[in-house]
Amino acid sequence: MLELNLIKKNSAEIIQKLAIRGGDYSQKINDILDLNEKRIKNQQALDEALRESNKIGQLIGQLAKVGNFEKLEVLKKKATQIKTKAKELNNLSNITIKDLEEKLVSIPNTPDLSVPIGNSANDNQEIYRWGKSNKSSQIKPHWELAEKYDIIDFENGSHITGSGFPIYKGMGAKLQRALINFFLEYNNTKGYTEYIPPYFVNEKSAFNTGQIPDKEGMMYHINEDNLFAIPTAEVPITNIFKNKRFTHKELPIKCTAYSPCFRREAGSYGKEVRGLNRLHQFDKVEIVQICQPEKSYEILEEMVSHVSELLKKLNLEFRIVKLCGGDLGFTAAMTYDFEVYSPAQKKWLEVSSVSNFETFQANRLKMKYINNETKEIQLCHTLNGSSLALPRIMAAILEQNQTDDGIIIPKAIKDYINFNKITV
Repeated sequence: MLELNLIKKNSAEIIQKLAIRGGDYSQKINDILDLNEKRIKNQQALDEALRESNKIGQLIGQLAKVGNFEKLEVLKKKATQIKTKAKELNNLSNITIKDLEEKLVSIPNTPDLSVPIGNSANDNQEIYRWGKSNKSSQIKPHWELAEKYDIIDFENGSHITGSGFPIYKGMGAKLQRALINFFLEYNNTKGYTEYIPPYFVNEKSAFNTGQIPDKEGMMYHINEDNLFAIPTAEVPITNIFKNKRFTHKELPIKCTAYSPCFRREAGSYGKEVRGLNRLHQFDKVEIVQICQPEKSYEILEEMVSHVSELLKKLNLEFRIVKLCGGDLGFTAAMTYDFEVYSPAQKKWLEVSSVSNFETFQANRLKMKYINNETKEIQLCHTLNGSSLALPRIMAAILEQNQTDDGIIIPKAIKDYINFNKITV
């Protein structure tokens, strides 16, 4: 959520930055400023009414002592009128504050000025490409390979639950587990503390990281307990640090976590959801950092390099794209997507998004630090990235490493698995 004080001080700059997303937010920003002005004036009137009420209360006490009942009745009547007015002002204040909060949470994060202008994924900028994969016309898609080698059972997963809930088995299950261990161990070597978080969060936690009110339609919800199945470990991990106040020396905070992830993916159909392309339940390893504002973009580039190294160690052809304003997520100020190549489908599959949220999440979380130089209390910056999401990594390994007699296991994970090739 954008900071109200920043909107008051820099409304023109914020409107300019939001325009990078492809929309005109000037009216919404002006509505926020008007509501805030209304809130201030209303609070001033309420404070004045309460002061006058207290003053009359003291006079009533004094008159009661001396027995001046004639003036006493007049003041009591006035006191009743002021209390009625104060109640009305208080109700109006609550309505105004609620309206203001609803307007604030409807505004997405302001993109960094370096974010490309554009309306859709077609306007994203490819900034890096690495590796080459076999692009032979004989390449089979991963769902055919999964069936051939009996490592992923899409049909029974669909019967048990529904489409988008595959069953990994045998060598497929072991490969999945090996990849998770490889990702976590690599993250550990880079200073990330490992967590096992809850897989369900309450509504407040989902709000804190920006899933609500933006993405609640994409989350699985348990009505009886008002809990949400997590779409990513970022949600519970970042919430660990709500209401925290850090010293300069405690930052950056570096966390990593494996978790299953759950997404309804409503509106996704056809080839887009074939095989492992788009699932309702999938495994993912996440990295999260919390830092000082002046270091967040340096850390963003560090996290991009971190994910790049993981993909290079797996020897997968991939590219990095910088998202344009129109494709940027609601909470992000800047995002880099990592995409692996599917030679059978002849398209790129996203396996990670690495994002800087600046103060957007920290403002909701009340996550602050003490500036070492000014001694001021400031909001932290938060960042996160997939390191990595498993389904499309698995798809890329199957398709890019296929041979006539099996799937070759990447060298980087051979310490985590007891076979070198997936065979029949």
